[in-house]
Amino acid sequence: MDRRFFLRCLGCSSAIAAASHSELWPEFLGGIQNVCAFDSAAGLSSVEARYYKKLEEGGIECGLCPRKCQITDLERGYCGVRENRGDVYYTLVYGRPCSINIDPIEKKPLYHFYPGATAFSLATAGCNVNCKFCQNWEISQARPEQVDNMELPPAGVIDICQQRSVPIIAYTYSEPIIFYEYMYDIAELGHKHSIKSVMITGGYIERQPLADLFPQMDAIKVDLKSFREDYYRKIVSGELKPVLDALVQIKKAGVWLEIVYLVVPTLNDSDEEFTDLARWIKSNIGVDTPIHFSRFHPQYLLRHLPPTPLKTLERAHAICRAEGLQFVYLGNVPGHAAESTYCPGCGEVLIERRGYHIVRNTLKGNRCGHCDRTIPGLF
Repeated sequence: MDRRFFLRCLGCSSAIAAASHSELWPEFLGGIQNVCAFDSAAGLSSVEARYYKKLEEGGIECGLCPRKCQITDLERGYCGVRENRGDVYYTLVYGRPCSINIDPIEKKPLYHFYPGATAFSLATAGCNVNCKFCQNWEISQARPEQVDNMELPPAGVIDICQQRSVPIIAYTYSEPIIFYEYMYDIAELGHKHSIKSVMITGGYIERQPLADLFPQMDAIKVDLKSFREDYYRKIVSGELKPVLDALVQIKKAGVWLEIVYLVVPTLNDSDEEFTDLARWIKSNIGVDTPIHFSRFHPQYLLRHLPPTPLKTLERAHAICRAEGLQFVYLGNVPGHAAESTYCPGCGEVLIERRGYHIVRNTLKGNRCGHCDRTIPGLF
């Protein structure tokens, strides 16, 4: 019995509900319009999904991600949040987040996108992969009936941002691709109110939905899990090539892009893989694309592995710098020098960080305050 089937049979779980950040909601909701009060029994949405086609033999085929799930009547796709009802495909999580918070943008992490800004972060249940190291598996691997949801339409998200003076919305924690319609409508409405949007994603998406999303996204951070297809198959339950294709597509579209690579001991931490990754980035999306090597901590189905040794992260950093990548960062190692941004021209510190806190910022607009070199990003 796999975990998805087990959770479907189990029903609502107190452990899953506890991960939904519901304790934060009263703080956000007081005095805010367009928001329904929290209700753990809130119904699921019935909003028609985008990107599907009806099959001649009956049923539908989802066109949102590379899985292309074929779904018969009253069944759901792999993500668990899209359902076929009489050959009309519905998203069940539109306006139904299970996790919300206000985070520093550095937590995403995005280091070249308005440093020091805050982001209203939200997620629904569900995911289109199943990473064995997932830190948010209680919501990403749950169905929407198994978590505490609230009713928060796009207008309610904008109200929160305006009343709290939050300039950015981040779609994060689980996999925003699976709540695509909700994300799209929030971002579109947000732009009308000068609020920016960023997607924190695994990048496992079809080309057309991704292209249609570009006008609504101001930045995208992609979790590149590995540079090996077998890792994606065994550890992620996904595929590498569509993610690489998405990275190239994002870069060509001109949407600000950063990459995170979680370094898992013994699984994706070889010098050869780091070298291949660096060379691919250099050849396909450019040496000015920031990459963050993040420290693994035992989670979910990989609790038997140790945390990533610091020397492994530093080895990844050294290899990528030697290959010419200009902005290489280390994550989950507060206080390390590689958390900071350095000018690739003169080598001076541009943004000094301690964890998610900015200690010093010497940028002058988007230029180095020392040598006047242009620094890529949105500052």
